[in-house]
Amino acid sequence: MAQLFSAAKRLPSLLLLRHHLSTSALSTSSSLPDGAAPATAASALPFLNCRRRKKLRKKLQSPRVAPIQRDPGRRLPNFEAVVRLDAALRFISRTKCYLSRLPGHCIPLADAGKLHRELGFPRGRKVSRFAARHPLLLHLPRLPPDSKPLLAFTPLMDSLIAEELVLMDAMESTRVTTVRKLLMMSAGRRIPLAKLHHCRLLFGLPDDFRDRVHKYPDYFRVAVDPKDGRHVLELVEWDPALAVSALERDFVPDEARVRRTFKFPIRHGKALPLEEEDERRLNSLTTLPLVSPYSDCSGLQPWTVEAEKYRVGVIHEFLSLTLEKRAWIHHIVEFKEEFNLTKHTYPMLLKQPRAFYLAGTEMNWAVFLKDAYREDGTLIEKDPQVLFNEKLQHYALTESESGEGVS
Repeated sequence: MAQLFSAAKRLPSLLLLRHHLSTSALSTSSSLPDGAAPATAASALPFLNCRRRKKLRKKLQSPRVAPIQRDPGRRLPNFEAVVRLDAALRFISRTKCYLSRLPGHCIPLADAGKLHRELGFPRGRKVSRFAARHPLLLHLPRLPPDSKPLLAFTPLMDSLIAEELVLMDAMESTRVTTVRKLLMMSAGRRIPLAKLHHCRLLFGLPDDFRDRVHKYPDYFRVAVDPKDGRHVLELVEWDPALAVSALERDFVPDEARVRRTFKFPIRHGKALPLEEEDERRLNSLTTLPLVSPYSDCSGLQPWTVEAEKYRVGVIHEFLSLTLEKRAWIHHIVEFKEEFNLTKHTYPMLLKQPRAFYLAGTEMNWAVFLKDAYREDGTLIEKDPQVLFNEKLQHYALTESESGEGVS
């Protein structure tokens, strides 16, 4: 009886909370700008009791949902929308990579339900529900009809996979150049092959890149690291023509823009009587020249301005070599030994808001190269692989052959 009484006592507040979320979503969806969420969990806090309010506030402050950009005034909705789209398409992206390596491009549905990490869906959820969101690319056939269902590609998806293979072959020389530049930036001019394979989608590398490197003995050499037995890719010959960063190319035609992009202020006493123009000249002394990411940094002291310039230049060049001029932080940290990065990468990036934008949550955030994007969040220059990915995303977000999009 006491449980029924307490449940009845909470019923009005729960009904009021449900009414608030539904009406706020309806009333504000038409008035808010594109990309803004009409109703959030934080808006429900006034309708909860202290216990539930404290629990919900704790969840909102969790690194899983807390935004990396803590100041709402500095958030750029268009970049945040790109990160949310990546999260929405995680399942189809990982499923495409996994099934494309299997014979027949299919897997029993029961087995697929156990591969939540590989296929990119939350643990404990039904994989069939996620496959149903992309009917143009995935289906659940029964071969023969009385057998157990499979998770398989549709004929449209098979044709897209074949089209991508042709594109990979056509762009092979460009990808080889990208890997050569990565090796030229790395310490010891070597990178473990496993790291390149893990970040292959970031640079547009094919799945069989580890086999294709043997076609270029003048550029690459595969060796075994005696310390841990890992296969590493080594640079055979240094090419001075490739040792030019994107910043150095931009500096020649537009020196003023590059100078405005980065800022490494000199620490001075507050009592120093400097006017704004004098302070700008003083700060410009350490703004440029940046240390080239292709230079030897072994002689730099870790906490000097020159070392920070070098690390900023390395991340800038790393992002410029990616397909979409952005990368998740775990991709950057993957190469921390090769690029001599420190644990202070996050505060270092925050010092350069004109060059980089951080989007996502505190647990998983991405770094954007701002100069490569327009104000609406679209890339200025698109690689052919990016155009293919956009076409794949269009099919993934389409509900039927008629072209009706997912709302």
